[in-house]
Parts: sequence; C-alpha cells; structure tokens
Amino acid sequence: MNYQCIQQLNLRAFKIHFGVRKKTFKRIVKTIKSFQASNKYSNSRRKPLLGIQEQVLVTLEYWREYRTYFHIATSWRVSESTICRIVHRIESELVQSGMFRLPGKKALLRGLNQPDVVVMDVTETPVERPKRKQEEFYSGKKERHTLKSQLIINQETGEIICTFFGKGSCHDFSLFKASGIHLHAEIQGIHDSGYQGIDQFHSNSYTPEKKPKNRELSILEKDYNRVLATARIGIEHINRRLKIFKIFGDRYRNRRRRYGLRCNLLSAIYNYELSLAVTKFKTPTIP
Repeated sequence: MNYQCIQQLNLRAFKIHFGVRKKTFKRIVKTIKSFQASNKYSNSRRKPLLGIQEQVLVTLEYWREYRTYFHIATSWRVSESTICRIVHRIESELVQSGMFRLPGKKALLRGLNQPDVVVMDVTETPVERPKRKQEEFYSGKKERHTLKSQLIINQETGEIICTFFGKGSCHDFSLFKASGIHLHAEIQGIHDSGYQGIDQFHSNSYTPEKKPKNRELSILEKDYNRVLATARIGIEHINRRLKIFKIFGDRYRNRRRRYGLRCNLLSAIYNYELSLAVTKFKTPTIP
C-alpha cells in the first residue's frame, strides 16, 4: 500500500475504498497543510514516516474499514503506535481547523439560512460491554449496549444541522430534552413516534398517530402516518450513508469520549460532499 498505487484508482474505486470522493480527500489534505503552516510546525521535528497525503488516507481507511491499528500498520509498513498517533492527530487538526464543522443549534433559530422543515431521528451504535454502569448503556430496543446519536437535518437540502449524543438507555425524547435544542416557531418539525409529547415544547411538530388500545387506526390516520413516513425517509438514508464508515456502523471499540468528535467529523464531511453534488448539478446563470 502506497500513495502512488492509490492514485491509480478511478473515482468510483477511490470512493468505495475510502468512503469519500477524491475532491474531498484533496480538500482534507489542503486543510491539514494550511493548519500546520499557520501553527508553524517546527522543522526540527523528526521527519514523519508517512507524508500528509498518506496520513489522511490512513485516517480515512481507519474510519471506512475500522480495522485494528495493527492490521492497518501492517498494510502501510509502520508501527501500530504510529497509526494511532496519525489518526488522533489528523482528527484533532481537522476539528481545530474549523473547515469541517456543522452549522450547529444556532441555525435552528431565526436567521437568513433558517430551514423551513427539519427532521430529527436517533440512531444507535453498538459498543463493547462497559465494565461499570452497564445498565446506563443497555438499549432495550437493540438488546445490547449502545451509544445514541441524535441527528437533525434540513429536509429540503439533506444537510445535517446538528448532533447530540447519549447513552443507550436514554429515551429518544429524553435525549432531545437533554440536548437543549430549541426550534423556531416557524420551523416545521417531523419526527417519529419516539418523540411523542414534543408538541409541548414545539407546537409546529408532527409525530405519527399511535394505535389506540382496543381500536384500529382509521383510514385518515393511516394516510397521515404514511405522509409523515414519506417526509422523514430522507434521514434514514443519511444514517445509512454515515454508517458506510464502519467506525460508526459496527461495534465501537475505542474510548467513548471520542465518539462524538468522530461522528461530528463524518457528518461535516457528508455535508461537504453534499455541497459538491449541489454545485455539480447547479444550472448556470445566463449573463
């Protein structure tokens, strides 16, 4: 495995192997170089075994395949500790650079880029059984220990606006209340049945009708639920795209305190690739 061999991959093969486009990879490399130049890295440091391009590829490969540091180190012919340092350093520098950052909770308040309709959902990532306080991480829905990720997206553009994280035993609605997110009154919210009662906090929110006891749903109620399911299906597709990266889709083995940082980075990278697609298909203006 080396950078010269990877350069020979076509666009589709590169996307499959690393989970991002070549344009995104080049942007990440440019961001890392700019960050290191602005922070005046000392030239007296020992020259790294891998260049910046190779370090970014190692990080992408780790996110995409989520192999152990040992197996990735074997592929790149370096030590296991070197791979660990590279991944942590690239992640930290990307966060500190500010290039890959989500709009945040402030985007849900009144402003120029305020979304008209937002969709909120929670997805779960399995984790290894904790040594302490196991019941806090046990999800009755998944019947295993998990970490929860709450995503809020702009329904029209598919952009991820903000995230929040919690333990597996936390209910979806409780996670929303703990996040401290406030939706502007003019924003329409579409949510699943896990957010029953959210209309007390945001009157312009809609959730499916639950089947009453000893009675079936009416045809009108079934049609209403079908319309809501169609409106919120986009966030399920986004969850699937994020879980292409096995570090987010498979059992998370690392320290849990870094889970949120990595999910935010992957979400911001998804937004960047979404903007590339919008720019590509944007119709040119007539001069």
